[in-house]
Amino acid sequence: MINRRDWIRLTGYGILTTFLTTKYSHSQKAMAQNTSSQGVTIDWLGHSAFVFANSQAKVLVNPFTPLGCTAKYPAPKPEVDLVMISSRLLDEGSAIGLPNNPQLMVEPGVYKVKNIEFQGIKTFHDRENGRRFGDNIVWKWIQGGVNILHLGGIASPIDIEQKILMGTPDVALIPVGGGPKAYNAEEAIKAIKVLNPKIMIPTQYLTNATEAGKCTLEGVQKFVDLAKEAQMDVRIIQGNRVTIKPQDLPTKGTLIRVFDGQNLIKN
Repeated sequence: MINRRDWIRLTGYGILTTFLTTKYSHSQKAMAQNTSSQGVTIDWLGHSAFVFANSQAKVLVNPFTPLGCTAKYPAPKPEVDLVMISSRLLDEGSAIGLPNNPQLMVEPGVYKVKNIEFQGIKTFHDRENGRRFGDNIVWKWIQGGVNILHLGGIASPIDIEQKILMGTPDVALIPVGGGPKAYNAEEAIKAIKVLNPKIMIPTQYLTNATEAGKCTLEGVQKFVDLAKEAQMDVRIIQGNRVTIKPQDLPTKGTLIRVFDGQNLIKN
């Protein structure tokens, strides 16, 4: 057993070190506060593809190849600093040909880029313990003072260990359209109740961007109706962009923000 004197010897390095460490910590804290006050701008690119941007970084999640459910969306090709994908499927992990040679994160784990810590958390991509579609990666990070959780193409329930890793996000992006490899409306509501996010943005639902007869997703309306029944505040956002700042987050309940995204879809 280490006594108090030994603990000081092992962990303390004198007054000078303490002073320098404290000064450095205050400097880092001031930088973090400056960054965190600005919030983050979120652009929906269709399906589960989003760009999260502020002065610190531009982050792209889940670029896709336009086909099937995404046939009439433009291929996401923004210039960004890094890209995270939830799976190697073409509707969530098509990161070829992106400009600026961004860093790509494709496996669970902890990464640090642009002074932001990102964590990839493994879940199943189907309701059969991954036997059909393998694993899904949930991505978690803080940008502009906003705690973000992108659930990718999750279809399995969130277990207690995963919940501990995911925490309680400020903004959660959750699939709602159902099919064999994503939450349906009822499952999305259950996920909201587990995670208790301050803001939830639905993803992966049927729109008129689909190729006829080649998409198993449902539209977003069923989820919206269930959210209203659960007394959640639902707002439709015109277009595909919203800026969220820490000071604007609701103090209780979950605010649902649904992008109409009509400006994204090609005729």
